[in-house]
Amino acid sequence: MSIAYLCVLIAALLPLVFTGIAKFSGRGFDNRAPRDFQSKLTGFAARAHWAHLNSLEAFPPFAAAVLVAVQRGAPQAGIDQYALAFILFRVLYGACYLANQATLRSLAWIGGLGCVVLLFLLGPG
Repeated sequence: MSIAYLCVLIAALLPLVFTGIAKFSGRGFDNRAPRDFQSKLTGFAARAHWAHLNSLEAFPPFAAAVLVAVQRGAPQAGIDQYALAFILFRVLYGACYLANQATLRSLAWIGGLGCVVLLFLLGPG
């Protein structure tokens, strides 16, 4: 498995990390009504839930970008580098969300989006 494909797997699992943080840092988690529980979260737990939601939104374009880059015959080293950078930006994004650092969070979001765009534009080797 290439580094880029491993990064796709990590990106697919990353939302679970944030939802786990949200569920287990909030009080009174009820697995019979998790969406109701999450709608009432505040502070740190709410930010973890929001990071979860954004991670779900960021996954499809990233996965598509990796597949398009591979299909176009882009150099594997470049695909791997942008995929790794995307994961690093997304982890930083989540950490900034949890730490309530809005400006840094937005910069990390932009960095991740830039990686997706560059993967789509990466030309054949």
